Amino acid sequence: MPSLPDSSAHLPASPSGLTASRRQFVQFGLAAAGVLAFLPRRGLAAELLQSGELPDLGRLRPRHARDITASPLSIGFETLDRYQFDPTRTYAHLGKLGVKWARAQTGWARCESEKGKYDFRWLDEIVDGLRAEGIEAWFNLGYGNQLYTKDAPDVSAVGFAPIFTPEARAGWIAFVDALAAHFATRVKKWEIWNEPNGKKFWRPQQPDAAGYVELVKLTAPVIRKRIPDATLIGLAQFGCKMEYTQKALAAGLADHVDRISFHPYGALPERCESYVAQVRQLLGPKYGQVKLWQGECGAASDPATESGTNKQGQKWNEELQAKWLLRRILTDLRLEIEVTSYFTTVDLTKYNWGDGKSNHAQSFGVLRGKDYSPKPSYFAYQTLCTLIDADSHLNSSLEVRPAAMDEHFRSVGFTRQGKALFAYWSATEILDQVAPKQTSLRLQTPAGSTIENPVMVDPLTQRVYALKGRAADGALTLADMPLRDYPLIIADRSIVPV
Repeated sequence: MPSLPDSSAHLPASPSGLTASRRQFVQFGLAAAGVLAFLPRRGLAAELLQSGELPDLGRLRPRHARDITASPLSIGFETLDRYQFDPTRTYAHLGKLGVKWARAQTGWARCESEKGKYDFRWLDEIVDGLRAEGIEAWFNLGYGNQLYTKDAPDVSAVGFAPIFTPEARAGWIAFVDALAAHFATRVKKWEIWNEPNGKKFWRPQQPDAAGYVELVKLTAPVIRKRIPDATLIGLAQFGCKMEYTQKALAAGLADHVDRISFHPYGALPERCESYVAQVRQLLGPKYGQVKLWQGECGAASDPATESGTNKQGQKWNEELQAKWLLRRILTDLRLEIEVTSYFTTVDLTKYNWGDGKSNHAQSFGVLRGKDYSPKPSYFAYQTLCTLIDADSHLNSSLEVRPAAMDEHFRSVGFTRQGKALFAYWSATEILDQVAPKQTSLRLQTPAGSTIENPVMVDPLTQRVYALKGRAADGALTLADMPLRDYPLIIADRSIVPV
């Protein structure tokens, strides 16, 4: 693997006199334009200086995945069944990112190019390359195979379900059995198929929830026989419409899987909150052990691309992508989603949907497709990975109350090592880019979740600022605080590495 530069090399050092004036900050930004190409064009620091000085304590010190024991945070590592990027250029970046999970697709067609003969070496390299960085792969099982699903127009057979002929069923069972036997000690989380409610991913027939559950019933016992302690994940639904979910659950999906996953794409990161509540209600006490995973989500960073959140003509850019990521991941954590995964590692410059070669570009990566350099979204996610892991416990009693509550205000609180950590933001439409606001905040800090030395972290720039607040009656009051369309983090200085 070629050596990669330390990601911190792309970050500007703290400018001298940063808190002296907005003008000085802007001058620094202009002078360091080349370096700042890896960061948002506009960070919170300049805005803070408009309303007064906040002491800059330096840059957050990220933690490597190997130094994090466990975490709910995942990254997409899909599409390698179609050779869509070079994984060797990403491993070191992902280790420094700090995620503990990576979703990889198994690519039946790439594994079995001759009937009955399997080549898992490419998947070995992925699983072992991630493990070397402290990251565990979880598998998304798919797709078809032209040897068995003969209608597929491309060798990748994307979306061609192996249930419509006896030959395809038998071939699929044999493949899953061989795959599970091969990875039994290295991969414990297995997701069955991808977005079966979408026409591109349930071919050649129309999407059918009952048919999908038949595939799950066919697949689940094969994996469980080889890996008794496997966690099986089902649904992997695109979007948050209840109709398909209801039909899948009615057909018995929850009897065969341990987790249910969904893919909440859309321009508003907070969408699907009601969907999550409805799914849990449908599961009810009988299936209370079935937890939810957010298996795939993302936003574009280039207005020229068209997919998922982005339609051509909308003014997406790298900074807006970073804001979207922060809001989506924190929303998932606030909703008690067990694992949340961002799609994807790197831009796909010639994305193959399964219909052959394409010039279609996809800019959802946290790394740029042209040179594998980190985007602002990479550093934003790195901030969350550093501060929110298995030692950060969601605490619904940790509330943030602005001076004037409005419908867009969101917050989430965690207890970490006996201290409190909060994130808060305005959940307005990201593309609207609303004007910055200020507000006073009252943070609940009960015993066991205190803040004695408050600091604020700007995830877009990874700068850490000292705060002055007034503590009384189990609460911390902060005056003249920025309220932005992306999350800002307030925590005790002792749990923020600088």
